[in-house]
Parts: sequence; structure tokens; C-alpha cells
Amino acid sequence: MRCSWSAATPLYQHYHDNEWGFPVTDDRRLFEKLCLEGFQAGLSWLTILNKREAFRAAFANFEAEKMVRFGEKDVARLLADAGIVRHRGKIESAINNARRVLELREQHGSLAAYCWGFEPDPKSRPKRFTLANVKAMTTSPESVALSKDLKKKGWTFVGPTTMYALMQAMGLVNDHFDGCHAREKALRARAELKVPK
Repeated sequence: MRCSWSAATPLYQHYHDNEWGFPVTDDRRLFEKLCLEGFQAGLSWLTILNKREAFRAAFANFEAEKMVRFGEKDVARLLADAGIVRHRGKIESAINNARRVLELREQHGSLAAYCWGFEPDPKSRPKRFTLANVKAMTTSPESVALSKDLKKKGWTFVGPTTMYALMQAMGLVNDHFDGCHAREKALRARAELKVPK
């Protein structure tokens, strides 16, 4: 059994079974997801997932050290790239956020250590995870706090809903439905995780 939202395409099913809700501590993957969640604003995640390889090619595999060197020529190149979402504000946001992630690493050691500092206390999470429950959870106190802090640090396209989607995807919360085969796998992965400090 799987979460019902994953049935749309085989790619979505693979993403659900192997990525969504599984804990991530790799800085590059976390930064990629932060950027892609920003690009997703107003669109479906499936749209972004279908374009993910094109995004990786266009944005230097989301290696922040390379992205900080992007200038106006790169913005023009990206606006002409039909493989990605061509939205100037979101493109400029990703480049801006690459600069911010390098600053954040200096302050916190890694993006992973910073993000995992916002993991909710398991006791604060719902007792049951159903479609209705998960649909109702579009933000959390932690995603609001993360959003506020990132904005204070100069990040853009990091609203509370976007940050909650990041938490769901990167395993800071496990919102797989009760009975979903991936829920237990994700819980085991979290139990074995050494949280970055």
C-alpha cells in the first residue's frame, strides 16, 4: 500500500517509495530541494519532478559554490531554457539563495546541521496519518520558524508552506499515511540517522 498521491506516474511512485520522507543530511541535496520547492510555488510537484534532471543540468547540479558565480548571462540562458520553469524571480532567487547557503555554512557548519535544528519533537506530531490529516498540515510551528529565520538571513521563496514541503520531502517529518509501506522504512531510516550537529 502507498500514499494515494503517489499513483499519478511511475516516476512519482519511485519518488514516493525511495525519497519522500526519508532523512537527508547531504548539503547539496538539501539545497537542491530548497531551490526546487521555490520553483514549485504555484505548480504541482510532479511538474518539477519531471523537469528535475533539466534543472540539475541548468543549475550546475545545485552546487552552491558554482551557482554563486552565475550572472546576468546565466539568467538570460536560464530564461531561454524550455526544460525548466522560466520565471525570472525564481531563477534569481535560486542564485541569491546559493550565496546565502555559503554564508549559512560559515555560521552553522553545514546546511544540514541548520535544517535539522528545526526538526519537530516527535511528541508534537499527530497520532494518525491519513489523507485528511496530511492535507490539513500545510505548515507547522517549526516550518514557520525556519521560514522566518531564513528570510531574516536574506533567503527568498522560503515561505512556511514551502518549508513544510521541504521538511516532508527531506525526512524532518514523516507524513506517509498509516499503512503505507514506506512509512515504516522511513521511520527506521530516521531511527538509524545520526543527526548532524
